[in-house]
Amino acid sequence: MPSNPFIVIPCYREDPAVVRRTVEGIVGGAWKIVLVDDGSPEKLVLNCPELSQKVTILRHPVNRGQGAALQTGADYAVRHGADAVVHFDADGQHDPQDIPRFLAALDAGDCDIVLGSRFLRPEDLAAIPAGRRRLLRLARFVETCLTGLELTDVHNGFRALGPRALAVIRIREDRMAHASEILMQVARKHLRWKELPTHIVYSEYSSSKGQKVGNAFNILWDLLLGKWL
Repeated sequence: MPSNPFIVIPCYREDPAVVRRTVEGIVGGAWKIVLVDDGSPEKLVLNCPELSQKVTILRHPVNRGQGAALQTGADYAVRHGADAVVHFDADGQHDPQDIPRFLAALDAGDCDIVLGSRFLRPEDLAAIPAGRRRLLRLARFVETCLTGLELTDVHNGFRALGPRALAVIRIREDRMAHASEILMQVARKHLRWKELPTHIVYSEYSSSKGQKVGNAFNILWDLLLGKWL
């Protein structure tokens, strides 16, 4: 396992009870936790004062988007000597037991970034709602055209970045287009990547906050503007 891994959790208007359960599921491991409150109207630290005793809480004064929150967390981690950063959602979707597997894959030394995939195991695929499964397959086709990467899954927020990826990946797409931007930089910077299976829990809460079909067009528009302007 890397010697100084960090878990970065972006948060915006999350239910404090859900965030508390998410943090409790990963606290106590061989990693440090950074929670980035992305300008929520009510400061998360005020609703969950006990969190500040377990994790480092950073705050944007205004809402900037998940991409910006991830970059803020990564910058903090690197300044404090991180040799690996794991992106972990605050809404309870991700499985804490996947963290050691992804860090171990980085530590093996044959990849710079580990990407989670919901399409490698039948049980993970079956957990995806049918409508979202169709959208993800369309997104995979688009991403292949944009990046040339033959991935089984895209827009999965669970990923682990090693030292080289942390050094060269800079997220400039503040909002949801950052997931595609990361993949474009993986391709452009010739980073070594690996996919590992991961299980996503689609609770009523997390599904209500998930990406809608219409947002896919906004993401594509943001990417094209960033690419050509």
